[in-house]
Amino acid sequence: MERYIEPLLASIRGQNTTIDLPLDVRATAFQKKVWEKLRQIPRGETRSYTEVARDIGDPNAVRAVARACASNPIAIAVPCHRVVRSDGDLAGYRWGVERKKKLLEAERLH
Repeated sequence: MERYIEPLLASIRGQNTTIDLPLDVRATAFQKKVWEKLRQIPRGETRSYTEVARDIGDPNAVRAVARACASNPIAIAVPCHRVVRSDGDLAGYRWGVERKKKLLEAERLH
């Protein structure tokens, strides 16, 4: 476990943009596709649910993208906090909108 702790802490501190952990997460094929797209959003940036749906090739799946974000059990490795409403406002977040706001602010500072 030690070899994974430092990269995880570095990511939280804003020193590392990629977390490569051996994860065994159960998910549908759609969720995996959404989560992989979320991992490609650069630190400190956001995308709308509509943009994510379009980027995965299913522009009508906006609500399904939101559901995939809400189902994400590994928020640090799969940064669902980087997905916002089309108007830029913060929408629901599994761990609370205030935490989502703080994560985005912290990323923008680093």
